[in-house]
Amino acid sequence: MAYFSFDASAFFFFLGFVIHPILNRAVAWGPVDPTNGFISLPLNLSYYHIQKPYDVPEDQRYSFVDGVHKCWVYSTDKPHTLTSQTKPRTEIAIQGYNYSSGVWQFEGYGYVPSGTSGVCIMQVFGASAPHATTLMVRVYNGSLMYYKGPVLVPNIYDQWFRLNVVHDVDSAKVKVYINGILKIEADGRGGTSHAFKCGVYAQNNDSYYMESRWKGIKVLKKCD
Repeated sequence: MAYFSFDASAFFFFLGFVIHPILNRAVAWGPVDPTNGFISLPLNLSYYHIQKPYDVPEDQRYSFVDGVHKCWVYSTDKPHTLTSQTKPRTEIAIQGYNYSSGVWQFEGYGYVPSGTSGVCIMQVFGASAPHATTLMVRVYNGSLMYYKGPVLVPNIYDQWFRLNVVHDVDSAKVKVYINGILKIEADGRGGTSHAFKCGVYAQNNDSYYMESRWKGIKVLKKCD
């Protein structure tokens, strides 16, 4: 009869050799701080331009209470200008930080209540024709999405989440982080001027009522 000799030290050495790099990769895939290496630029309410249906007062579609911006709109609302052919929106358009080169970042904590669907909640405005945007973060039936897909987070309703969007203009790349985890890296769409927006902007198959809330909004630029 043959006997098997078990060498415990060799076995645990083998486990360490195999598992250690796996654990290292798992840690690397975990949450990070996308703002490392970036400078947070001055930002206050004077930088915010509220785009809302042209025929209603601002306070009927936007509020700012206790540090929280609330934007809401109805599918039956008018566009934001008399001449616009776009769908209804109530968006915070950040002015004063339009950019055409370099690496820029938007950070904000967002909240989308149940029922809001068919809507863009954040965008990088500006692109080459026929596109108007370099990035849209949308919500469809509770899923947070890059445009119409892929899905970034399958169930985003009724919870605060940290959104970081990094736009490298020169490399024509855009990255989206949710709660510090990279969800997608996509190609840019050209354009000579870009700006950040957040709020609600109706898209296809929009719900009757659309709302998003935002706090801790920042605009950051990559250190030179």
